[in-house]
Amino acid sequence: MTTAAPAPKTVSDKVISSTANLAQLLPTGTVLAYQALAPSFTNHGDCNAANRWLSGVLVTILAAFCVFFSFTDSVVGKDGKIYYGLATRRGLDVFNLSDEEEHKEWAHELKPLRLRPLDFIHAFFTAMVFLTVAFSDVGLQSCFFQNPSSNTKELLKNLPLGMAFLSSFIFLIFPTKRKGIGYTDSSPNRKAL
Repeated sequence: MTTAAPAPKTVSDKVISSTANLAQLLPTGTVLAYQALAPSFTNHGDCNAANRWLSGVLVTILAAFCVFFSFTDSVVGKDGKIYYGLATRRGLDVFNLSDEEEHKEWAHELKPLRLRPLDFIHAFFTAMVFLTVAFSDVGLQSCFFQNPSSNTKELLKNLPLGMAFLSSFIFLIFPTKRKGIGYTDSSPNRKAL
């Protein structure tokens, strides 16, 4: 009895795979957190100095989260559990390893998951997408751009479309294999442990 060769990927499979990769790279959770907190932080666009500070800190912290989550990854241990970690120059630094012995035992498997230049590109564009979405919010615009010039209005109006096109292009051309914290697929990146 012969086994059939796996069917070649169809165009629709490739499109779905690219779309899933794109969704993985977009800062959806961070944007949802921003949209939940921004109305009260910006006082619905009627800002005073405290609102400007709170809004600025909120945007800064959430942009930092976008960058941080771009450097996280997951692996499946021998016990079948999913382990999350932070990519470093030496490899994946798993958050919940209990002792030094486990670090030494898994070091060889975690080394290939080290930081790569592509991770920095993804982190940059993820943060830019978040900042674009945040600054397209009417409340934040009212706080930081009370009397915008016509050029500023045009920039704030057209920047989201341009950034969406550019970041989608970058994310599709340079896909990531990282499945970090917040990735919704139940099967982690690789079985390394």
